[in-house]
Amino acid sequence: MPNPKTSPDPPKPVAQHGWVHKCELDDYLGRHLPIPTQVVSNEEYYPLPQTAKQKAVEHRLLEMAARNAKHVDMDRRAFLRTSCGMATAFAAMNTVFGPYFRVDASEMLEPAAAEESKVDYFIFDVQTHHVEVNRWKVNNFSVLEFRRQAAPRNPALRDREPRPEDVYLENYIKEIFLDSDTDMAVISGVPSLTDDTNILPPDKMASTRNWINAITKSRRMVAHGLMAPDLGERNKDSMHIQAEKLKLEAWKVYTGLGLGVNREGWWLDDEKVAYPALETARKLKIKNICTHKGLAIGLFNEAHCHPKDLVKVSKDYPDMNFLVYHSGFKALEDALPAAEDGFRKNPYVPWVSDLCEMRKQNPHMKNVYMELGSTFGLMAVTQPMLCCHVLGMILDVFDSDHVLWGTDSIWWGSPQWQIEAMRRLEMPAQLMTQFGYKPLTADVKRKIFGLNAAHLYGVDPKAKRNPMPADYIDQLKQLYKQAGGPMPSNTQYGWVAAG
Repeated sequence: MPNPKTSPDPPKPVAQHGWVHKCELDDYLGRHLPIPTQVVSNEEYYPLPQTAKQKAVEHRLLEMAARNAKHVDMDRRAFLRTSCGMATAFAAMNTVFGPYFRVDASEMLEPAAAEESKVDYFIFDVQTHHVEVNRWKVNNFSVLEFRRQAAPRNPALRDREPRPEDVYLENYIKEIFLDSDTDMAVISGVPSLTDDTNILPPDKMASTRNWINAITKSRRMVAHGLMAPDLGERNKDSMHIQAEKLKLEAWKVYTGLGLGVNREGWWLDDEKVAYPALETARKLKIKNICTHKGLAIGLFNEAHCHPKDLVKVSKDYPDMNFLVYHSGFKALEDALPAAEDGFRKNPYVPWVSDLCEMRKQNPHMKNVYMELGSTFGLMAVTQPMLCCHVLGMILDVFDSDHVLWGTDSIWWGSPQWQIEAMRRLEMPAQLMTQFGYKPLTADVKRKIFGLNAAHLYGVDPKAKRNPMPADYIDQLKQLYKQAGGPMPSNTQYGWVAAG
């Protein structure tokens, strides 16, 4: 870390078309915070302006951090990187939003206090990503923008601009298995027309799983396969290779990503397009279908990201499991207005409410599961009331054994800040009275964090899992060489209005 007494002051960021990088603005203002106090953009959409409450959280956090840092004889920036800094961040949120996060006063000053109060969960993250070397750009879009967007949420991402190696395998291992409490993870990807244009093709996902499991001498990873039903026979041949040669364990699909004749997308309940692929999946005995729903974010066709096709397909394929990634959450800006009065006038959250209503009216949808990747993180640090309402709604309708933990890391950096948010989150009395929601107990969180995913993937939560060895990079290099084949980060990024 640079010495604040000898390092030159960071320059004022230069605006580009009215926007500046959030990490550069934080450098200039000296405010690297453990949790985000502003929504930022990954260049796919205009970010929401910082709300009055977010400004209040930022102001309160800086005040509290300065005071607490002085108490433990540290500078503020160093303090905010500690467990005490994290606890202080959630305490600051409580002073503005209300008591949504459990924080003991001792945790803000004593590092051991947080460890003493921590519940030991089995954490199985079913949505993680990295890219193959030199594959960090898709057409004109850089996946590094996701890490810029995450800078306000993850204090480890704020010190510098993201680099390609930040989203490579070596740093993936560091941020998932060394910088967080994650026990197991699923490596996921996005279909493309050719493997040459894919940021992480199926064979590389298989290598990630195989190498991490080999290095730890235990099962720490599961790998997705990629399904693109609109490519017809070409997709069917690819599925056979992925299942039979690569031994991939689930299918990731994007209905809002059209690769075939209709570039707008396709539907899971389309008997001509999707059902042949689902029949192939059934024959290959890989029955977990992980479908991106909601969060079109400018990359996918929004209309085809709607979850309306899950009703029919879940009935027609009762032996398959449909894992709804992002829980069908349409967008933060569409959900925030109703939260302002605590959902007293309008409890509707696009499209989570739609999906919950479908589940109520269709009891057969017991094979549909709700995944929290990105959705939870965005809501928890922007509007905890919204986060609790969505969680309460999902748990009420789908039950606690049908909700899955996912973070979309390492796009957003290490998932530890999201893990901390879920650990500390409590259901407010207002929502329990208003909607009959139940408390977020340790048993409920235990299911969400990992037990539900363990059941779907045939994983024993109690099995011995070895830690990542200190020489994992050296071991990776050996595996690279053996297979015929960059390094870590600790930082967050994004665009905000310059003025």
